[in-house]
This record gives sequence, C-alpha cells and structure tokens, in this order.
Amino acid sequence: MHGIGDKLSLPITDPVLVFSIMLFVILFAPMILSRFRIPGIIGFIVAGVILGPNGFNVLLRDSSIVLFGTVGLLYIMLLAVLEVDMGDFRKNRNKSIIFGSLTFTIPMTLGTIAGYYLLKFPLSSSILLASMFASHTLITYPIVNRLGVAKNRAVNVTVGGTIITDTAALLVLAVIAGSTVGEINSGFWIRLGASMAVFIFIVLWGFPKIGRWFFKNINDGISQYIFVMTMVFAGAFLAEVAGIEAIVGAFLAGLALNSLIPHSSPLMNRVEFVGNSLFIPFFLIGVGMLVDMRVLFNGTEAIVVAATMTIVAIIGKWTPARLTRRIFGYTPAEGGIIFGLSNSQAAATLAAVLVGYSLGILNENVLNGTILMILVTCLVSSFATEKAGRDLAIAESEKRPDLSGTPEK
Repeated sequence: MHGIGDKLSLPITDPVLVFSIMLFVILFAPMILSRFRIPGIIGFIVAGVILGPNGFNVLLRDSSIVLFGTVGLLYIMLLAVLEVDMGDFRKNRNKSIIFGSLTFTIPMTLGTIAGYYLLKFPLSSSILLASMFASHTLITYPIVNRLGVAKNRAVNVTVGGTIITDTAALLVLAVIAGSTVGEINSGFWIRLGASMAVFIFIVLWGFPKIGRWFFKNINDGISQYIFVMTMVFAGAFLAEVAGIEAIVGAFLAGLALNSLIPHSSPLMNRVEFVGNSLFIPFFLIGVGMLVDMRVLFNGTEAIVVAATMTIVAIIGKWTPARLTRRIFGYTPAEGGIIFGLSNSQAAATLAAVLVGYSLGILNENVLNGTILMILVTCLVSSFATEKAGRDLAIAESEKRPDLSGTPEK
C-alpha cells in the first residue's frame, strides 16, 4: 500500500499514470465541453491550467510533456500546409502576401508604440514585444479541418500569410537577440542570409526529390508515415541550424511534401489521425500548464502589462483580418475565419518571450503577461473560428454546384 501511496502523491510522476491521465483528458475534455457548445481545444488548455504546476499540481510540465508538445506544435504546422490545395494556393499567392504583410506590419506598429509609450520599455524591448504580437500559431486549424472548410479561399490565404508573418517575426527575434549579445554587424547579416538560402534550397529542392524516390520504391504504409515524420523533423532541425525557429522548417517540409501526399490517401489519414488524436492535444495541454493565474495578484503592474498585451494582440490581428476581408470582398464568415485562425498566439510568441527573458530584454511581468495573453487569444480564436467555421460550412453546403462546364447529355 505504501507503494500505491507514493504513486498517487502529487505531483504524479509515475509514467504509466501520467500517460493515463493525459489520455483521460484528451478523451473527455472535448466531450464535456461540447455539451456547452465550447470548442474542445479550450478544454485541453483549461485542463492544462487545472492539472499543471500552477493549478492543483497534479502533473509536472516535465521533459515528456515538452517533447510531446513540441511534436504537436510541429504537427500543427505540417497539417496546415498538407491540407492546402497547391492549385488554390498559387491562385491566392498574391493575396497571401498582402495578408501576411498586413498581419505583420500592423501588430508590429501597434506593439512598438504600446511598449515604448504605454509600458515605458526601451526601444529594443518594445520591438521584440511587438514581434510577439505579429506572429501567430494555427492552433484552431483542427476546428477548420473538422468542419470541412479547410479548402476555403480565406483559409488558404490565412495559411499562406502565416508563414510570411511568422518568418518575419522570428527574423526580428534573431536580429534583436543578435544585437543584444553584440553580434549585429555585416557578418551577422551575411551568415543569416547564407544559412537561410542553403536551408530553403535543401528543403524545397532536395526533400521533394528524396520523397519521390522513397514513395516510388517503398509501399509499406508504416514506413511511409515514419518517412514523413523524419522529413518534418529534419526540416525543423535544419531551420534551427540556419538560425530560425523549428516551426518554419516543419512548415516548409510540409510544403515540399504536399504534392506527394494526396488529400484522400491512406497516408494522409494516418498523419491526421495520429496528430489530432495525440500530439496536438498534448501540445495544447502543455500550453495550459504554463498559465499561472496568481500573476494577477502580484500587483497592478502585472495586470496593466497583461491587459495591454492582450488588447494589442487582439486588435492587431482583428484589424488586418478586417482589411483583408474588405480588400478582397470576402463574406463576414470568411473574415471571421481569417481572424480566428490568425489571432491565437503560442509557438513563435513563446519562443520570443523565452529568448527575450533569458537575455534580460523582457522582464517577469512580460513573461507572465504573455502566458495570460496566450490563454485569452486562444480562447477568443477558438470561439471565433468555431462560429465562423460553422457559418461557412452551412453557406458552402447550400451552394449549388457549378455545372456550366459539364457537357450536355
């Protein structure tokens, strides 16, 4: 009995029991919240808050949670680009560039002004803070996928714009971090440009050639799935070697393999099933474990910083979504989809704040404010994506098929 008591003492460290609790949350959190018409993604985040070290301390955010969460984060980027119809993506390429530019420049401008004038941060800290608002993570993409509207033009534009704004935001992070440690010079720019050029060439030119050879000679389904995951993590590692974040590498690896994995193939089903059922929920629960609600009681400064960050983050993403909808004449539901997908902060935001905090550019209030901002933006994004996605699914189901090109019989 003493052994059982040790296994049940908090925080739980027994690997079998830890994994059992995580599976229990993954199974029941969406089922419970669906009764209240709340997206299941929120359930995973809230469960992480409750069970994590800042909640009831049931589970630690240890290396296993971080590992599975990292896989889930890269999985989100992979699924987002694999679902893209490259024909539609090419048609919407210019629109993606316009949206990506808007959703980067507007939050960067608002964030820099808010950090410098409202929060009284130094200019370098304000720019790094603004880059956190400029980036976003496609956390709510599984909602779009589940509702069957992943091929909508607004979704394609948003996914394309994501890689633009995230890459730009992460480059800002690299430059600010380099300037802090005294490495910002012509040699820094040459090394960064050269390493990125080599990285992009290897992934976008080399990966498709390797993939075509592999899929032509290997027909085993399990081996094909392992190959896809190997390529994704190889791309993520090469991105880190090049000096940028792993999520960019995962995205480009998925882009390189897109044409080799048909949307209705058994391989695509395996990739989606494993990600949506295991790794992505692990990532979302891990994000929830970072949230510490006690920071709200640490004084007014923490509340002011958290509130300012959250408001700027939401306005900074709502404005470009609104402008994009107006510019391209999209429907209100499509505008809502763009905002819902682009408002959630997680991956690049966490990378920026952790790097900034470790270098002393950002203080503890910003670190705590970032966690609360992530929670709020994920909640807002989940509700916005769920509502707009349902409206869009209903609208598309009511469309009559275009038979103008069908020959008469």
